[in-house]
Amino acid sequence: MNISSELLKELSKFATPTGMADYAALAVITSLSATYFARGILWDKRDPLYHLAFERPQLKNGGQFGSNANRETRNIAQKLDQTDKKIVVFWGSQSGTAEGFAHRLAREISIRWGQDSIAADLSDYDAHTISEIPSSKLAIFIVSTYGEGDPCDNTTEFWNWITKASDISLSNLRYATFGLGNSNYKFYNQVVDVVVEGLERFKAQALLPVGKADDAEGTTEEDFMAWKDSLFTVLKEKLGFQEVEVKYIPTLMVDEDESLEPIDLHHGEPSSQVDTFKTAAQSSPIRALNIISSRELFTASDQNCLHMDIDLSSEPELTYKTGDHLAIWPSNPDGEVDRLLEVLGIQSRRDVPLIIRPVDPATKITVPTPTNATAIFRYYLEICAPVNRDNVRDLAQFAPTTEAKLYLTRLGQEKDTFADFIRHTHLNLGRLLQLAAPGQIWSELPLAYLVETLPHIRPRYYSISSSSVVSPRKPSITAIVSSKSLPQNLNELVHGVTSNYLLSISQHSNSQLHPHGITYHLNGPRNSLEGSKVYAHIRRSKFKLPIAGKIPLIMVAAGTGIAPFRAFLSERSQVRKIGKEVGPMILFFGCRNPNEDFIYRGELQEFQRVLGDTFRLVTAFSREKDLPRRYVQDRVAELGDDVVKLLDEGASFYICGRAGMAREVEKTVGATIKERMGWSDSEVNDWSKAIKRRNKWQEDVWG
Repeated sequence: MNISSELLKELSKFATPTGMADYAALAVITSLSATYFARGILWDKRDPLYHLAFERPQLKNGGQFGSNANRETRNIAQKLDQTDKKIVVFWGSQSGTAEGFAHRLAREISIRWGQDSIAADLSDYDAHTISEIPSSKLAIFIVSTYGEGDPCDNTTEFWNWITKASDISLSNLRYATFGLGNSNYKFYNQVVDVVVEGLERFKAQALLPVGKADDAEGTTEEDFMAWKDSLFTVLKEKLGFQEVEVKYIPTLMVDEDESLEPIDLHHGEPSSQVDTFKTAAQSSPIRALNIISSRELFTASDQNCLHMDIDLSSEPELTYKTGDHLAIWPSNPDGEVDRLLEVLGIQSRRDVPLIIRPVDPATKITVPTPTNATAIFRYYLEICAPVNRDNVRDLAQFAPTTEAKLYLTRLGQEKDTFADFIRHTHLNLGRLLQLAAPGQIWSELPLAYLVETLPHIRPRYYSISSSSVVSPRKPSITAIVSSKSLPQNLNELVHGVTSNYLLSISQHSNSQLHPHGITYHLNGPRNSLEGSKVYAHIRRSKFKLPIAGKIPLIMVAAGTGIAPFRAFLSERSQVRKIGKEVGPMILFFGCRNPNEDFIYRGELQEFQRVLGDTFRLVTAFSREKDLPRRYVQDRVAELGDDVVKLLDEGASFYICGRAGMAREVEKTVGATIKERMGWSDSEVNDWSKAIKRRNKWQEDVWG
């Protein structure tokens, strides 16, 4: 017997009950133990409805983003059946334009044609359930093309299904399609073309030819309205729909509730839930971030340029990689907020609590609720956006005078009159209401109508101009501040919302005023932005440096398009400083004048010193005194041999800037390769597709 066995034997003598007292004590201990471990199961069980005692009944059906968002079906056919809707208007949107069109169209079909309709985020429903929509109903697709022929974030699942599915039938599906794109991009409106191709392949029935908008021509609104008129003609003549008297029918109720306390309200804090795109994998949470420094890179008569350094130290879960984007959530300027509150006659009640509820359960509330009018106009709606002709026509029914009603009716009906008018003035909602009825209060204009029809504020994205290797917790952005005069009214300036918001923060931190006198509520909702902070989040990008530092780089940028290349060069310089080899690099950079807007000039010279003969800077100036205009594509053509040589050596090609510039650069490179290599057009096209497929040609472009 070992020592352990002997010890246990001796201990057992003391542990064995020897009398009634021991047995009684053991029973008590056992009972107490059982009672303790049964807590919450047999006794002291919490009332499952206990939490209801603390809920405000007025918030139950008007909660932050709708009451049953998490329990709704992902089957669109079931959704249409449950809500008794005849038409679904799907939207795929990155900036919010297509989403706005979808809601406008669904609302107008319901009001004008008496057909109950619903606007639907494509990512809210399983794509394959579209095949279950019966022939008695209609599906309309309004989709944007993002970047170089890519689907928007909320269109990805549908895109994958329509391009990869097989052995399905859509023969019962009746549909119409409208695409939003920009002809400056090579793959203009490619997404809607692919969608139509897929629908036709599966035998769906088109009601009318596909419609397309071209933002490059500035005709997106009119393109949409022309297509919408064609759709309505089909509804009337082919489907027999009967037009009814047009009268505003709200889908939302906006009611005051003074029983609510300020702590119950949403005062303007952005929420990722407001942004309905399914971008969790691409975007970080939204946080209030410190601006630790800000400086102007140049100041010209018509624009400013800012460099801002952001601090991530207080948000350890936020990280970025070189090439990512920083999204800034802006606020509207005080002047425009006050203008709209005054013309609606609600200035004195601007901070009264409001609850937004859906009239129709199928309506999705996308403005946080409860809130107040100040927050709605300052943080949640794009009140500075131009008013479209549909809105002008609709507003006539709420006019405070007969003269105002006639004025808006004529302005909204006559396309040429409206086009001529907006060339002379920047027409946002507040200014339009003042112009149509000077000195009058629009007391009959429901707040619900504005919440339904005005676009929601979206973040603006800026390419991060710092390297995550060199500055991992302090990303920087580069922003042109936009204040443009109108072509036919040079005395009136149109100010970019976000860029001027950033300029105001920068000026305030330096104890200065905005150069045009614009003011913002810089402390933010509940003073959450006090001390030079902004609400922002990071969005992942595919615009990345190659992993191997030896791979050659060809970079082409104009203006603030240089931002990511500042980051690239900073990172390559750091690699060179620690003694590692880097590949050859050419940066083609274009701006107006070397003495006016040549940003980061000193830093580029320092990169040249560190990188030596591995880095070459090639400039192009479009407004240099006494010299012909030269653009980056011209310099690319001049150095065609060097470009082709680096491409032969496996270089990665990057373009950042406006889409029109990127298109011209690609044409130039294609023509250069065709000439140098003796290739045919088809061979150049095959080469272009192959290099992009391998991510050796990347673009970060806009407009």
